[in-house]
Order: sequence, then C-alpha cells, then structure tokens
Amino acid sequence: MKRIGVTGHRSIPGEALGHVENGLRAVLAGRDGPLEALSSLADGADQLFAVIALEYGADLTAVIPSRDYEDAFEDAGALERYRGLRNRAAQEVRMDFAHSTDEAYYAAGTYIADSCDRLVAVWDGRPARGHGGTAEIVAYARTLGKPVTVIWREGVVRD
Repeated sequence: MKRIGVTGHRSIPGEALGHVENGLRAVLAGRDGPLEALSSLADGADQLFAVIALEYGADLTAVIPSRDYEDAFEDAGALERYRGLRNRAAQEVRMDFAHSTDEAYYAAGTYIADSCDRLVAVWDGRPARGHGGTAEIVAYARTLGKPVTVIWREGVVRD
C-alpha cells in the first residue's frame, strides 16, 4: 500500500487555491493499488488533501494531535468539515497529548512523516511560524530521506 502524508498551511490564499487543488489531484491521481492518506485534518491544506484523497478512493488515516483538538478550531465550518472527515477515516491515530500545543502538532506532523512513503507539503517555502509548522515538518521528512512534493503557487504570499 502506498502511503502519502500531508503537511501544510491552514490558510491558503484564494489566488493559490486552484493551483494547490490541481497539484494535490496530480499527486493522488493515477496510483496503482491501494492508497493510504495520512492527515491531521486541520483547516486548510490538511482538509483539502483529505477530501481529494477520499475522492480518489484512498483510505484516510486521521492523525489527531490531542484529546482537545476540536477546541483548536476557531471556524465552525472547519470544525464541521473536520468531524465529517474524521467520521470517514478508515483509522485514527491519536497522539498522547491532553491539549493542542505546538508539541502536539509537532508529534502529529513527525508521525505522518515517519509513516508515509511520500510527504506532500502545501507550503510557501517560508520558515515555520511555530514549533510543528509546515517548514519544520518538511525539514524533518527530508532528514529521513523521504520524498517531499511541495505545492504552492509562485509569487503568492499567505497572510
């Protein structure tokens, strides 16, 4: 089974969204054999990846950073999408953290990097804004020798 994990920004500017969607589809389309998609189901890149992976028939593995992860969702729509995707997951892996902290996010991100055959990063190439951010997970995956596919529209800056 091929295993593809995701890391990425929670905020994807509108001018990059179509490019990101097309890039994710290109990575997930045309796979021979079963596919497992690993995602923490955060708003933005994680949820977009999970939705597209399910469209392509992948088994979704939800990697949940903490017991109170739902409390970290500030947007009601994002929380509703999270719950819907979590219910569609073939399996769930929960990190052993009570609260959604940077350490919990880092643990979930490194779990995904450790467990996948390829990491997809919806990443603007800039430094992480906190411990466990996209840049840090990309760097970690690269130290493992994992192939990393970066998807971002050149020239677009995120908020």
